Formats: sequence, C-alpha cells, structure tokens
Amino acid sequence: MQNDQQLDCALDLMRRLPPQQVEKNLSDLIDLVPHLCEELLSSVDQPLKIARDKVSGRDYLLCDYNRDGDSYRSPWSNKYDPALDDGTVPSERLRKLEVEANAAFDQYRDMYFEGGVSSVYLWDLDQGFAGVILIKKTGDGSKKIKGCWDSIHVVEVQEKSGGRNAQYKLTSTAMLWLQTDKVTSGTMNLGGSLTRQAESESPVNEANPHIANIGRMVEDMENKIRNTLNEIYFGKTKDIVNGLRSVTPLPDQKQQAALRNDLAQAIKKRSEKSESRS
Repeated sequence: MQNDQQLDCALDLMRRLPPQQVEKNLSDLIDLVPHLCEELLSSVDQPLKIARDKVSGRDYLLCDYNRDGDSYRSPWSNKYDPALDDGTVPSERLRKLEVEANAAFDQYRDMYFEGGVSSVYLWDLDQGFAGVILIKKTGDGSKKIKGCWDSIHVVEVQEKSGGRNAQYKLTSTAMLWLQTDKVTSGTMNLGGSLTRQAESESPVNEANPHIANIGRMVEDMENKIRNTLNEIYFGKTKDIVNGLRSVTPLPDQKQQAALRNDLAQAIKKRSEKSESRS
C-alpha cells in the first residue's frame, strides 16, 4: 500500500514538471525511490528520440515498443540496429499492415505538422493485434523560439468472430513544450503533457479497413488534446499575463495614484472636521 502511494505521488510530480526535462527529472526521482525504478520507467512517457535507418536512409522514432534488448527495429526496413538475428518482428500479415500504416501516417504527419518524424509499430496478440503510432515535431531551428511536440498513441485491436467488426482501445499521450526568448515577450517557458483514452467498435471492410478506423480515432484524439492544451496552458497563461500587464501608461498611473491620494486626504480631513464639530 505504501509503495502504491509513493508511486502515485511520483507520477503526480512528474506530470507537473517540465516535459523537456523528463529524462533528468526521472533519473533524479529514481535516485530518491530506487525501489520504484521499474514501475516509473514503464509508466512515465519520455520524449521520443530519432534514429536513421541505414538501409533506407530514413529517420524513425525509438520507443520501448520497437526495442529488443539494446537494439531498435526500423519500420521502414524491418531491421534491427544494432543487428539482431532473433529480434522480434510482426507476422507477415501484420508486417504488410504495418507498412501501409506507416505510409498513411507519414502523409497525416506531413499534412498536420508540415514536418517532423512519424513511426508505426505493430505486434501480434492472441485475438487481434496492437500497435503504437509515434509523431515528433521539433521547432524550425529558430534561436528565439524553441519547442517540441511528442505524441504516443497506443492502440489495441480485438477482432470479433467473423472479422466483420473490431473493438479499438486507444491510449494517447501528448507532450508539448515551448520556449521563447524575444524582446517583445521576454523569456518564457511553457509546457505540459496530457493522457487520454477512448474506445470504439467499428466495422472492418474495404471501405473501413483497420488503418482508416485507427486513423480517425487518432485524428479526433489529437484534435481534442490540442484544444485542451490550448485552453489549459496557452489560455491560462494569456489570462495571467493580461492580469499582470497594465495597458495604462506609467505617467498616467502616477497621476491616478496622486489623485487617489489627494482624495483620501480630503476625505480624512473632512471626517476630522465633522468629529471636532460634534
């Protein structure tokens, strides 16, 4: 029971710390509670890292779902780096679906993010399959504005008997941080992460293949997460800045303060005169 409470507190703390420093904060937290190391590593999403496929020459993203030991599998060539002879790979049927999914979400990433890197990894289950859709978009290299978006969508697909319908369970995590250093806005750090879940049952046919059904869920979830992040982080920051910032010029503020002081003194003198007369 005590370990569960410590884990909840640790995860709650990680959700409140800057996402661009997740690795350092996670390492520091593990030093404080080493007995929770495995639980924290499996529960805390970390910013995605990029690697280059030596066979295809294309970038891909690294995560626990394409890792086997110290090697990572590329979705483009289906090869591990460093090379593994017995590395885990999807079945032939699922590998074909994985190739199609990577092509589809590569177009999705290009349309929505206009850059970045995406990767899709699938693996077999007893009654269906599961997969993860990864998207990473960093800033445009500007020295004045830096930022990064990482989204991790884990989906479990349970195929019904007959294969005409499928149950989809989606767990999505988005990590966003933004840092500015401009004359007009000064230095500002803004960041956070959100995790949301959704379930859906959809027909599976030529008009609605698995990729289309999953794609719709991911698109809807990312739109909801973006809107929530915009309201919570950007909206609240704007309200705070507007509350702190005065639109009245400084000379006018001083004049208004002097008038308020004179008025207070006049009221005080009048009150003293009334008391003396009585």
